[in-house]
Amino acid sequence: MSTVRRAALVLTTLSAALALTACGPAEDDAAGGTVTATPAGPSTASSEPPSKPSKPATPSAPSTSSGGGSSADYDVFPCSTFDVTFTASLAEPTTSSYLLKVTNKGTKACRALGHPVVTFGDLDGAATERGAAPGIEDALRLEPGESAYAGLMGGADDGKGRTVGSIAMTMNTESDLEQTPLTASTPDLYVSPDINSVTPWVNNVEDALSL
Repeated sequence: MSTVRRAALVLTTLSAALALTACGPAEDDAAGGTVTATPAGPSTASSEPPSKPSKPATPSAPSTSSGGGSSADYDVFPCSTFDVTFTASLAEPTTSSYLLKVTNKGTKACRALGHPVVTFGDLDGAATERGAAPGIEDALRLEPGESAYAGLMGGADDGKGRTVGSIAMTMNTESDLEQTPLTASTPDLYVSPDINSVTPWVNNVEDALSL
C-alpha cells in the first residue's frame, strides 16, 4: 500500500472515532442515563390577612311576666297601716263574723301579706290565724284604690268569752316596722278564747267569709 493511501485511511479512521465520541453523552441520556432534577422553588404563603373573629351574639333580654315573682314586682313593698284605710262590717251575728277590708290609699302598689294582725278591744292576744297564706312573692298586690278582704270570726257565745266594742288591726310586713294600729267599731262582738280566728287577705268578699 502506498504511503498516500495509508495516510488517507488513518485520517478516515480518526474522523469516525471523533464523531462517535461527540455523540456518546447524548445517546447515554436518551438511553436512561442520570438526570439532574431541578429543585422546586419554596412555596409561598397566602398574602391575604387572617379573617377577623365573628362578633358574639348579643344575649336577648330576659322576659318579664306579670303576677307574683316577676322582676317587675321586686320594688313592690308590703302594705302597712300607713298605706291603707280599714273598715270592719258585721257579716254574720251568730258567730260574730266580720268582714275586714283594707284599701290602698297611696299612689304606688303594695302587697297585702299573710293575715291581718287583729286585737280585740282591751283583751290580751290577737286573733288566731285561719287558713294558709301565700308566700311574699305571690301575696296579693294592691294597686292604688284596690282592696283586699279578710274574714274575722269571734265565735259563738260559749260562756267563756267577752263582748268588745272595737278591734285594732295592723298589717303583716315581715319586718320590724312600727305601725299605728287602725281601729274599727264592732258593736257586741263576742270573742271566744278558743274559737276566734281570722283568714288571710284575699281579693274578694266570698272567699274571705268562706275560708
